[in-house]
Amino acid sequence: MQTTTFTHDTVPTEFVESNGVRWAYRRFGTPGKTPFVFVQHFRGNMDNHDSAITDPLSADREVILFDNRGVASTSGTARETVDDMARDMGIFIDALGLPKVILLGHSMGGEVAQELAMQRPELVSAAIFVGTGPRGGQGMQQMKESTAVFFTKPFDPPDEMWVPIMFSPSSKGVTAGRAFLQRIRARRDRDVPVSPEAAAAHRGAAGIWGRWDNGHYDQLKRIVCPTLVVNGSHDIVIETINSFILQQNIPDAKLVLYPDSGHGSHYEYHGDFVAQVRLFLAEHDV
Repeated sequence: MQTTTFTHDTVPTEFVESNGVRWAYRRFGTPGKTPFVFVQHFRGNMDNHDSAITDPLSADREVILFDNRGVASTSGTARETVDDMARDMGIFIDALGLPKVILLGHSMGGEVAQELAMQRPELVSAAIFVGTGPRGGQGMQQMKESTAVFFTKPFDPPDEMWVPIMFSPSSKGVTAGRAFLQRIRARRDRDVPVSPEAAAAHRGAAGIWGRWDNGHYDQLKRIVCPTLVVNGSHDIVIETINSFILQQNIPDAKLVLYPDSGHGSHYEYHGDFVAQVRLFLAEHDV
């Protein structure tokens, strides 16, 4: 089948209604294979996804970006637990009539993707978890003050916050962060900013997800799909050790760690990341 003429920066925003919610999404790429559904990080909307990842991956299969309930252009009230966010994402996927998807979740989006893979294993053909951690992961109940300050201090323009949050403070990391900002600013038809109310609800959800419980890691064995876990060598948002914990407890998981990088390692090493994703899917014939 033919690739659509749309790209990350030109695809129009569409809407689908289900369960009283009007879901905003963008869908582009080559139909035929199981599509990607990207699951966004805390305080991110559709504009925060990186075209250096979505456009290459859309050459192989469809890419679907969306705002979850109460986030940016999607109606409703933002959820206060990851479990509810995952259920909502399932509702959205069902509304599009998709029998199978590949989940690509970053940070909190990776938590939501984990939960959906456990709630509805029949729906998920493969999962890619980036810069994220398990329920009750190490240091995940409360963010370190040295990191939390980046989410509260004023930046001008506001998206400058993503450079210290996502990238290494080295000159190479800062350069990569500046290039990332140029890419996410390129789209002219912009999404609605994430509201303070949605951010507060999701901040609380992150705290609940991060609470330690002796049985939480055992639950990861319920993720039965092939899984790729990706992170940077020094993630200041969700400690890198949590990626190792995911890999050790998910039955069919592969781990990739990038040097001199952090929470947004896939943005910095976007070419290698795309190659790793393609290799991973080919290995599992997805």
